[in-house]
Amino acid sequence: MKKENRLLLALVFFLMMPFGAFAQDWENFEVNGFLMGNFASRTTGSGPPGGEENNFLLSEERLRLNINAWSDAIEASMRIKTDFLYDNVIGTYDTDIREAYIDYSAGDLDFRLGRQIVTWGVGDLLFINDVFPKDWVSFYSGRPLEYLKLGVDGFRARYSSNMINAELVVTPFFRPDNLPGSDRFFLSDPFAGIAVTEHSPSAAYDNTELALRLYGNTGNFDISLYTYRGFWRQPSFMPDSFTSPTRATKFYSKLAVFGFSAQGSSLGGVVSFETGYNSSLDDKDGNNPSIPNSLTRFLAGYQRQLWEDFTLGVQYYGEIMDNYAAYKNSLPAGFPVQKKFRDIATLRLEQALMHQTLKFSLFTFYGPAENDYLLQPTLSYRLSDNFSATLGANIFGGETDTTFFGQLDRNDNIYLSVRNDF
Repeated sequence: MKKENRLLLALVFFLMMPFGAFAQDWENFEVNGFLMGNFASRTTGSGPPGGEENNFLLSEERLRLNINAWSDAIEASMRIKTDFLYDNVIGTYDTDIREAYIDYSAGDLDFRLGRQIVTWGVGDLLFINDVFPKDWVSFYSGRPLEYLKLGVDGFRARYSSNMINAELVVTPFFRPDNLPGSDRFFLSDPFAGIAVTEHSPSAAYDNTELALRLYGNTGNFDISLYTYRGFWRQPSFMPDSFTSPTRATKFYSKLAVFGFSAQGSSLGGVVSFETGYNSSLDDKDGNNPSIPNSLTRFLAGYQRQLWEDFTLGVQYYGEIMDNYAAYKNSLPAGFPVQKKFRDIATLRLEQALMHQTLKFSLFTFYGPAENDYLLQPTLSYRLSDNFSATLGANIFGGETDTTFFGQLDRNDNIYLSVRNDF
């Protein structure tokens, strides 16, 4: 078990001690979970050099245990969601603590302490104001969609009223996105083969992440305002030399986000809109090529059921880079040039059959500015109330190997997920 997981479990059980009285009442205590196998094979027939060098992106068995307890005497509850898994690709056992928290309610206020998964924004697999960590390795290799989100270790307070609602998330411990690496993926990496030292934000008061959402209803629409102060979830790299690097430092620069979203019934379906501004606090002028420039981002979406059990969803996303001239002037020779404007269009098609036990779906990403794409067809079947299986694929493509999806072109894969709940 990883050291951070051992520490988290110790913290959770310490916090549970005051709730021991109700945890011993078996009427207020339940355990459930599932057994699952996830397997993903690259269709190109080879693995990346220097990595595991086999066809499998994923081959694992998981045991999930969900432990829930609650009190009738006070408005308090506890939840632990943990996976125990064996990774066949590298032959190791591990523990994945998905969530582990305690809830307490007092009138209009709700509090949560521990590891928790937070989801904000209205985008369908497009994230602007959802500033919380993601697991892109899971997403690109066919794990169930719930594994895209990673939990944060912190404190959440929520206030509810008839006029306005508020949610505050305080995270003292930074957790980055889990990105594909050269051990299992073919990637475009300008620093491949050199020594890399990682520097993550320390657990200091000045590095505590703060995220605030104010939300309410107006007419048929849910409206939210967002603000965040913390760090970019994806790393930056500072080499000792841009021309002939021998080593590099991997770090996470400071970020502030300000945003807005609206979602509601209109035009015979559900209409969504979201916008946000990413302020790159460590490089406001855009003169440092190692740090992302500030961005203005937006998306618009529409979803509608066209006939029985058939759903259509479309989205359009765009981002505009600030200080583009400064970015181009500071970029070292030989490095790929990002475009000032980048956009993505998505399409979701879903058809359920046989009393919704059989489902066909297709989700596509296409970037018009960079001419790259990701196609995700899936077929899922529920054989019984407890047993289900999903077959799918991830198909990447693009004109060059330096664009968002184009760099993953040699990682096309098919996957199978089999699950039995108990």
